[in-house]
Amino acid sequence: MKLKGNLKAVIGLAALAVIAAVVAIAAGRQTKKPLIPVILNEVLTNEMSDTSSLAGMDRAIEYYMQEWNLRGASLAIMRNDSLLYAKGYGWADEEKGVKMEPRILLRLASVSKLITATGIMKLQEEGKLSLDDRVFGPEGILSDSTYTAAITDPGCFRITVEDLLRHKGGFTARLGDPMFSTKTVMQQNKLSSPPDAETLIRCVLKRRLGFEPGTSQEYSNFGFLLLSQIIEKVTGMVYEDYIRENILLPAGCHDFHIAGIYYKDKLPGETRYYVQSNDPPVEEYNGSGRKVTRCYGGNDITGLSGAGAWMGSVPELIRFVACIDGRPEVPDILTLSSVRDMTEWFDPDTFSLGWNDTKPTGEWTRTGTFSGTSALIKYYPDGECWVMVTNTSTWKGPAFTRFTADLFSELRSRYSPLLPARDFFYVHDE
Repeated sequence: MKLKGNLKAVIGLAALAVIAAVVAIAAGRQTKKPLIPVILNEVLTNEMSDTSSLAGMDRAIEYYMQEWNLRGASLAIMRNDSLLYAKGYGWADEEKGVKMEPRILLRLASVSKLITATGIMKLQEEGKLSLDDRVFGPEGILSDSTYTAAITDPGCFRITVEDLLRHKGGFTARLGDPMFSTKTVMQQNKLSSPPDAETLIRCVLKRRLGFEPGTSQEYSNFGFLLLSQIIEKVTGMVYEDYIRENILLPAGCHDFHIAGIYYKDKLPGETRYYVQSNDPPVEEYNGSGRKVTRCYGGNDITGLSGAGAWMGSVPELIRFVACIDGRPEVPDILTLSSVRDMTEWFDPDTFSLGWNDTKPTGEWTRTGTFSGTSALIKYYPDGECWVMVTNTSTWKGPAFTRFTADLFSELRSRYSPLLPARDFFYVHDE
């Protein structure tokens, strides 16, 4: 009996040892290769996404670029918060022989609104503002007397932060989009130089609203300029600095910048922008009378601020999306509640918060277009996200992104199953 008891004890100890070993092995598997985030623009190259099984996708994209006369494009694909693919096509600067690479910076146009909206949601989480807050008036965020004195339509005092996010502030383009008609604003207000943000806001507030705030909607770049100013007022920081330090860097986006206006303002690593050969020169935005290429001096790109001035690489942009999608694989910079608020669907005629459209199926869309740039983010219900930004504009203008969306659908049906299982967001520590 004693032997049997000892045997049982030995067997019991052995079993415990086996269990401990299994636990140790499992723990080892979890800790052997910890995920270390990489600085994407320092690591990614085209060659990393070269895969023979995706050669047909490369050819389809190259054909698409030839069809639309695009000089360069950058594509990134993410599935369940893992970066599977990042590649540049064509030229970043054809004149200098620089090929498009994943690290290349491109203007993001109205995709910037998604970044600005994220900043607003973060401030709401921190209790520094509410989407229900009024924008103007004694109790408004922008309560400065310089703004209040300029207001001629009492409806302005009823505009809320959410109205601006949903393009329901009452601002219309019946006198021209003030963000893209600087010369006209200067003439109408007898200005000798292009207006800064504060001056432009005062000029626009002199106009009558197109509709009662909150009762209708019209896409408004100006509304997102106001949101940029709200961020500055609430934080006491320059808009660009706040967004970079509190939104982009925590999201792993290290190389985002507010874009310049002219080619001479081009930053290291930034693409050259192109228009179609039949796009004639236009008058410089500042009323100088000088003729310029539309994408270099036709508009005050820097002055767009949070409405359309951000630039960055496509892999870093898709990393930003991974941080506001509610999935657990990449830590979000917003709470799940804020993500749900941003992607809530109401009806086909209501803009989402920052996104153009978020369907009840779970498909989210964000577009951006101006001269020299076309950008599209498509987030699909199956967890896949495709992002493409070009350095060339087309005669289709904003409608061009619909063709890119069709391209995504075609490529997804053929090549999604062939995308390698990997994650370029991280390296594995051996």
